[in-house]
Amino acid sequence: MTDRIARIETSTHASRIVLWLAVLLVLLAFALPAFVSRGLIKDLFMLMALLTLAQCWNLLAGYGGLVSVGQQAFVGLGAYAVFACISLWGVNPLVALAIAGIVATLFAVPAGFFIFRLDGAYFAIGTWVMAEVARLSVSQWKQFGGGTGTSLPRDAMQGLWGLEGVASLFGVSSSAARDILLYWIALTIAVVTMALIYWVLRHRLGLALSAVRDNPEAAGAVGVGIPRIKWMIYISTAFATGLTGALIFLQKGRISPDSAFNVVDWTAFVIFIVVIGGIGSIEGPIVGVLIFFFLQNFLADFGTWYLIALGAAGIVTMIFAPRGLWGLLQDRRGISLFPTRRRLTLLERNKT
Repeated sequence: MTDRIARIETSTHASRIVLWLAVLLVLLAFALPAFVSRGLIKDLFMLMALLTLAQCWNLLAGYGGLVSVGQQAFVGLGAYAVFACISLWGVNPLVALAIAGIVATLFAVPAGFFIFRLDGAYFAIGTWVMAEVARLSVSQWKQFGGGTGTSLPRDAMQGLWGLEGVASLFGVSSSAARDILLYWIALTIAVVTMALIYWVLRHRLGLALSAVRDNPEAAGAVGVGIPRIKWMIYISTAFATGLTGALIFLQKGRISPDSAFNVVDWTAFVIFIVVIGGIGSIEGPIVGVLIFFFLQNFLADFGTWYLIALGAAGIVTMIFAPRGLWGLLQDRRGISLFPTRRRLTLLERNKT
């Protein structure tokens, strides 16, 4: 006699292969500074930073249903926090990055008490208002140039841990070694962010998150703690976004309120990446950031036409592929590199 037992699975044979390929790709990405130019390393740094921002917004809006247009608040606060730690108190840049993420999280707590009283479009407007409040407040900071901004001291990055070792290893100048180190940090943050998001989505928390997004009333009726879920993802994305914003402006070396709290660079472009790639999937922001990187590098010299091309690409995608390019491919081919859906598998077991 045989008994049938059920087992819930999320991974597939293809996804296990993709996981090992992803590990190899990450190792190759860490080795790239030995083979490519410094200019490409800078481009890849920004690509990794945008990927992290896109994955955070995708978790917030695509899985949690919290459409925010104020993520630039965390980017700007993280950036100013890292400048303050380095310029005023002489903190090591790596320690300052962690502090910057904490500062962004601390801002998210009081902000959340106000914006979580709002829903839908009102929530989106509320996040933008909070970002403007942060921008106007920081612009009064005279020690950092007020509205005109300031730059990091020339020797600010000399205390970056591992700088001399990287310069010696690759035989490059200290400024080039700094770019390599910051690229490695950006790559690490992007990989860790995606891994944690993937783990959450495969966990019970992922089911609760999807339930809150699709039907909050039904989710609450079956015992899902809606406020706790929303607070958890809002605060966690605030930390990662603030950390990434600090890293971006640490690489730039100069900051101003208009650049740090720029809604176009740090929210509109991020939304474009997620929407055109595929909202509500791990793969979507990866596809979207590659498309955005291509358009930015090959159309940026055309001025206004560059923005027109971005807008046209977004409109066409939303009309013909509402779930993004990856969503369109997934619907037609059934491909899922990072599956999160649960499947019930029946297994037979001999009964003696």
